[in-house]
Amino acid sequence: MTDLSIERVSTGPVSGSTPGDYIELLKPRVMSLVVFTGLAGIVLAPGHIHPVLAAVAVLCIAVGAGASGAINMWYDRDIDAVMSRTVRRPIPSGRVEPENALAFGVILAAASVVVMGLAVNWAASALLAMTIGFYVFIYTMWLKRRTPQNIVIGGGARALPP
Repeated sequence: MTDLSIERVSTGPVSGSTPGDYIELLKPRVMSLVVFTGLAGIVLAPGHIHPVLAAVAVLCIAVGAGASGAINMWYDRDIDAVMSRTVRRPIPSGRVEPENALAFGVILAAASVVVMGLAVNWAASALLAMTIGFYVFIYTMWLKRRTPQNIVIGGGARALPP
């Protein structure tokens, strides 16, 4: 009798992780939109902020948004592996291990919040932490797979920087 079953074998990372794989985890296109809204908020806000502090704030917003994207990709790795649009992302393609992507996202999220608090102020830091938490827990983990309204409600996280 012939065994016709096919066994799926994990080959591990395809070619090892590169810095570009980790940059891709940050979702640079989405991050650029968040940076734009944060920068617009800084420019249009009443009062004055030192240009160096403004640059640090925008950097923290960018890193926090990227961290959210990395955690989102970690959480969605199962559905990313079966969708043609996302199958070549770093985690489903095996270029980045899921645990590394999660650690990368969590470390960047924590660092962005701490740096924002130390360099700018703790109110801005708290808003950044709320934004990251909203995107990860409310949008990614709760709404994204439950309702088509997720993109509308999730947009709230991307509107907080201003």
